[in-house]
Amino acid sequence: MKLGKVEFCHFLQLIALFLCFSGMSQAELSRSRSKPYFQSGRSRTKRSWVWNQFFVLEEYMGSDPLYVGKLHSDVDKGDGSIKYILSGEGASSIFIIDENTGDIHATKRLDREEQAYYTLRAQALDRLTNKPVEPESEFVIKIQDINDNEPKFLDGPYTAGVPEMSPVGTSVVQVTATDADDPTYGNSARVVYSILQGQPYFSVEPKTGVIKTALPNMDREAKDQYLLVIQAKDMVGQNGGLSGTTSVTVTLTDVNDNPPRFPRRSYQYNVPESLPVASVVARIKAADADIGANAEMEYKIVDGDGFGIFKISVDKDSQEGIITIQKDLDFEAKTSYTLRIEAANRDADPRFLSLGPFSDTTTVKIIVEDVDEPPVFSSPLYPMEVSEATQVGNIIGTVAAHDPDSSNSPVRYSIDRNTDLERYFNIDANSGVITTAKSLDRETNAVHNITVLAMESQNPSQVGRGYVAITILDINDNAPEFAMDYETTVCENAQPGQVIQKISAVDKDEPSNGHQFYFSLTADATNNHNFSLKDNKDNTASILTRRNGFRRQEQSVYYLPVFIVDSGSPSLSSTNTLTIRVCDCDADGVAQTCNAEAYVLPAGLSTGALIAILACVLTLLVLILLIVTMRRRKKEPLIFDEERDIRENIVRYDDEGGGEEDTEAFDMAALRNLNVLRDTKTRRDVTPEIQFLSRPTFKSIPDNVIFREFIWERLKEADIDPCAPPYDSLQTYAFEGNGSVAESLSSLDSISSNSDQNYDYLSDWGPRFKRLADMYGTGPESLYS
Repeated sequence: MKLGKVEFCHFLQLIALFLCFSGMSQAELSRSRSKPYFQSGRSRTKRSWVWNQFFVLEEYMGSDPLYVGKLHSDVDKGDGSIKYILSGEGASSIFIIDENTGDIHATKRLDREEQAYYTLRAQALDRLTNKPVEPESEFVIKIQDINDNEPKFLDGPYTAGVPEMSPVGTSVVQVTATDADDPTYGNSARVVYSILQGQPYFSVEPKTGVIKTALPNMDREAKDQYLLVIQAKDMVGQNGGLSGTTSVTVTLTDVNDNPPRFPRRSYQYNVPESLPVASVVARIKAADADIGANAEMEYKIVDGDGFGIFKISVDKDSQEGIITIQKDLDFEAKTSYTLRIEAANRDADPRFLSLGPFSDTTTVKIIVEDVDEPPVFSSPLYPMEVSEATQVGNIIGTVAAHDPDSSNSPVRYSIDRNTDLERYFNIDANSGVITTAKSLDRETNAVHNITVLAMESQNPSQVGRGYVAITILDINDNAPEFAMDYETTVCENAQPGQVIQKISAVDKDEPSNGHQFYFSLTADATNNHNFSLKDNKDNTASILTRRNGFRRQEQSVYYLPVFIVDSGSPSLSSTNTLTIRVCDCDADGVAQTCNAEAYVLPAGLSTGALIAILACVLTLLVLILLIVTMRRRKKEPLIFDEERDIRENIVRYDDEGGGEEDTEAFDMAALRNLNVLRDTKTRRDVTPEIQFLSRPTFKSIPDNVIFREFIWERLKEADIDPCAPPYDSLQTYAFEGNGSVAESLSSLDSISSNSDQNYDYLSDWGPRFKRLADMYGTGPESLYS
């Protein structure tokens, strides 16, 4: 018999009262529940609570608080002296207690999925003293589950794949639904699975959720995808249970269950005979309903007369068979080829071999078409040899070409001049005979690679090319010479028999047995007393000294003629001059200086002393130049003041002269003081090359002669002066002659205090000139001293 919560509580209370009245001791009742409780003033053993755990149904939707249970202490006599208090999880907010009766109610809707139980503490207090009459005790309120949550597929929707043609019962995928209800109470969380959509192809196990195939021989080529709807229902699938669904997309994966098949039994292709090697002739493909690796093909030629002429390979992207040419086609030799080609799957599945052979064959016929081909040379390369001494017009060799077509058109020959720019060779247009057109030189070009063109007479656009390599054979036509320009030196303190230079020779020729050179001095140099030559017999020679010591003062350079002979047939020789310089050397024999200029220096005069002498001379020259320059500046007339420079010009602007800027003519101040040399001023548009610094000296002659000579001299100066204006100009001279004993008395020449002219002699002319003597004199009484 099952008891309700309230009845169960009442039952516990009755048991407690029964035990009380039965005369059992208080210690025996509380021994297993609480520790002894000591109250001030007296001690006693705690009475046992009459409860342990309460149950509350979740999702209660009533308007009144839900009764949970009742608390009662055996100390409570029912006279209201005891009050009950509640603490812990949800106390006062969710659970309330009647402090007089101990009744507990739930004031809010509870959800077991949010919190399955609450732990609270109860306390019985004396109402008057507010002191505990029982120790605080802990109890649990457990939320009782109801079926309020449907099953859910947390991993859905699902996708899965299964090979096509799989047997019945092949596992596809497992689905799992979860129910948030309490799995330990009732059937609220006990789920069963069923299939709502997807029959009759698939089925699902009710307890595990494993989806399996339900039909045999499902063909991907017929249908490759299925959509299933799976349901999960709690309460073991009974009526009233909650349910949830998910979708499962099942894809049939491919297996190699379809053999390849050619769409046609035969193919025919036309190919021109001029098609180059490795060109594609045709593409064929066998159809296969499978996909991916199951549709990969292999093609091969299994029969026919095209072995070695054609080959077939597979295009990995399109799985086509590609037929290409391996050798040149010749319509005149063969006009057609027949190939039998087989296509087979690369990987066959043994399970489906019973469906038939997984290969197929077809016939390919290739028709060769005739084209007009260019002439063909009998050899791809013609090697020829000719001596460099051969005469112009001699025959070197012959090339031959023919028209491969059935018409066999005549052929004409020519040389591609881009390969024979110097036109060393000619070819006979009809016979193909190659001859020399110029003298050949192996040392200039040892091998000539030329291209010969063969052209059909009837169709000049058809041109064949042949290649000729002409090797020039060497003859001994070059004399030997020094291998380099030697810079030979000999020390002044050289000893007899000392090697000062090792020489070698080169020859532009290349004899078959290699070079062999012979060295000697020329006949006129054999008996010289300075140097000798030793042939080392290894294509080198050594130059040795023959006497003791050399002096640069006596001879600074020696010229030694060396005679060199090669081993050719006939042999050639040459005389090469070796220049030997005498040098001053250190103790180790290293040349220090070979300058011939140093030979003329006095004995004991070193290079440092020479430099010091030159520096002194240069310093003296600079000082002299400065002194001359300063003296010239002091003698310049005082009239040359930039602000008072007077120039008189008549300028004509419509000529081709210097223009408006060229306004410089003669300085009138120079005409007023003939004793002052006139500085030739450089025109701004003409660079002067010659400056006339000198002026003629005039004697005291009659005025008319003086004037005439003055004008004539100025005219000659103007005619030859490169700094004169490039146009005619009117030049005015304020010339008064130079007959006066006092010369010019103008103050214009006396404005500078730097003048070195002495005017003290004016005081000797009398009282009239005393004032001038005081103004311009240099005596102590001068006003400007």
